[in-house]
Order: sequence, then C-alpha cells, then structure tokens
Amino acid sequence: MDRIDQIVARHVDREGPLLPILHDVQAELGAIDTAAETRIAHLLNLTRAEVHGVVSFYHDFRAEQDLRPVVQVCRAEACQARGIEAMMPAVATAAGDRVRVETVYCLGLCSVGPNARIGDDLHARLNEAALTKLVEGA
Repeated sequence: MDRIDQIVARHVDREGPLLPILHDVQAELGAIDTAAETRIAHLLNLTRAEVHGVVSFYHDFRAEQDLRPVVQVCRAEACQARGIEAMMPAVATAAGDRVRVETVYCLGLCSVGPNARIGDDLHARLNEAALTKLVEGA
C-alpha cells in the first residue's frame, strides 16, 4: 500500500483529490480493488462506500487488472450518423479476445468522425478498413 500512500500524498492538498487519486492508482496498479478503496478511504477520511461509489460510477475504473490493449470507439450521435454502428461487427471480430473495445460517447472530434482513441492518440475519419486495422495493431 506504500504506492497508494505516495499517490494520495501527491494529491491530498488539492481541492477534490479523489478523482485524480483514483486515476493515478488505476494507471499505476492497473485496477482499484477493495484493498485500494479501503486504503484511499482511510487516508482521505472517507468511508469505503464513498470511494466505491465513485469507482463504480465511472467506467474508466476497474476492480480487476486487464492487461489487454484498449481501443475506445466513439459511438455518439455524430459518429453514428457517419456509420460507426455498421462497423462494429468487424471491429468486434478484429478485436477477438486480444483487444478490449470500449464504447465512449464523444472524443471531441464530431466533425471528423468516426473516431477512436488508443491511449492518448486520437484517430479520426475512420472507415471500416482503417478502424479494423487500428484494432488489429493495438
């Protein structure tokens, strides 16, 4: 838990430190399990239920580590209008069990959709071939 203590120490003086702490714990440990929730709650003088409520509300946080690469695919209205839904069966086939495909709603590139993100890299103007290639290369 020393790593969690260090992460909390970096953020404890911020206003509303819980989300930045959770993001850093997720990035460093790969998940936010019950023990991590309990430790964070103790260090912030919160209940575990309060921490768990935030963890379970946001889809970015996981209770178990998943080492597969992640491709986030925008399925908001603008990307739907540009055909993303018709591409999803091919994306699922390309991903198989090796890549985790997550649905997100808006990557902020509505005028150049369909869009996807891998890590911090945004990819725009995707057609089915480009999107499946992106997934296969993840």
